[in-house]
Amino acid sequence: MFRPCIDLHEGKVKQIVGGTLGGAAGDLKTNFVSERPAAWYAELYRRDGLTGGHVILLGPGNESAARAALAAYPGGLQLGGGVHPGNAQSWLECGAAKVIVTSWVFREGRVDWDRLRQLSAQVGKDRLVLDLSCRRRGNQYLVVTDRWTRFTDTALGPETLEQLAAYCCEFLVHAVDVEGLCRGIDLQLVSNLAAWSPLPATYAGGARSLADLETVQEVGRGKIDLTIGSALDIFGGSGVKYADAVAFNRKVQAKG
Repeated sequence: MFRPCIDLHEGKVKQIVGGTLGGAAGDLKTNFVSERPAAWYAELYRRDGLTGGHVILLGPGNESAARAALAAYPGGLQLGGGVHPGNAQSWLECGAAKVIVTSWVFREGRVDWDRLRQLSAQVGKDRLVLDLSCRRRGNQYLVVTDRWTRFTDTALGPETLEQLAAYCCEFLVHAVDVEGLCRGIDLQLVSNLAAWSPLPATYAGGARSLADLETVQEVGRGKIDLTIGSALDIFGGSGVKYADAVAFNRKVQAKG
């Protein structure tokens, strides 16, 4: 299934090449900057009945745009980026269906299980999504934090995902090395997630055509959803028409 996104950077909806996000200002590569506000996209997703999409705050200065998006589609979008116990509940009260967390539960390069338990208890397991965005190092996929700049010692695998699943209801996994490049998805990672994850998971990174959506549906055995960003026409892309992605979901839903 297709899941939509709203990536916010400096208050605007953007599509950014993931691997450049945490570098110096001159290193940042941006594929698209929208003239439309975040709320416009949220209203579009609401109109078309798309669920499970996410709003991601890429750094400071995005709170107002995020709140406007959540108000436009209350209960229809997940919210991630800088989430911690001090603000998680307020984001839910602003209309987020769930909150997404990464960096706060990884400290000094490893999972801080006390922090994870604390946040899960606070918001409820059913409203917490763990972002396990990763980069490949050798034969492993290691979780990266701090806007995808810092490697942790957490490698994705069946045992790790089983342990983490006790505290959340979903996983969100950006393949950072291909994020924003529109050069194809990381099929190995999709296949691994389908085999390893005991929870619903959404993969993001590299999607360039409607065929990628069909491939993820097949390789992911119907267990893995796909976020499409830079390739979508509503984000300035030419690879995928938004209307076609919506139609794909309706066709899958019709099949039951």
